[in-house]
Amino acid sequence: MFDKWRNAEFEIAEAHCDGPCGVYDPSQARIEAESVLQLTKKILDLKMPDGGDAKASAAYQNTLTRFIAIKEERAELAKHHLLVLWTDYFKPAHLEKYPDLHELFWKAAKTCSACKQEVSLEHAQELMDSIKRVHEIFWETKGKDVPWFTAS
Repeated sequence: MFDKWRNAEFEIAEAHCDGPCGVYDPSQARIEAESVLQLTKKILDLKMPDGGDAKASAAYQNTLTRFIAIKEERAELAKHHLLVLWTDYFKPAHLEKYPDLHELFWKAAKTCSACKQEVSLEHAQELMDSIKRVHEIFWETKGKDVPWFTAS
């Protein structure tokens, strides 16, 4: 089946990113980080049941476990979307105009990890603030004024 391609000559295609240009958008990271923020709030607001009510204790543990698992998953997804923007979208010309770009992304990725490791409103908000700055820079590079908004 593939014999006809074995000795064929192919032209090498080169691209500067994994996907076609125009498919990048920091809103994916924002949505995930906003979930981290909201889940962090829910975890901190969750009340442990009093006494020896086994059913209430099981429900509490189930809810807490689910919130933690989802928070960690969303923080990892936020990190993924940030890293894709950092490594695939932004180019050396962007670094010339925004010399703090590498530090911004590095700190944002580290903050994603902190959000997984801890239950910290401070870190969850710091992540949102970092992604807001990424959003601003990203849309400036495209020459567009896209307002920042959150779902909650």
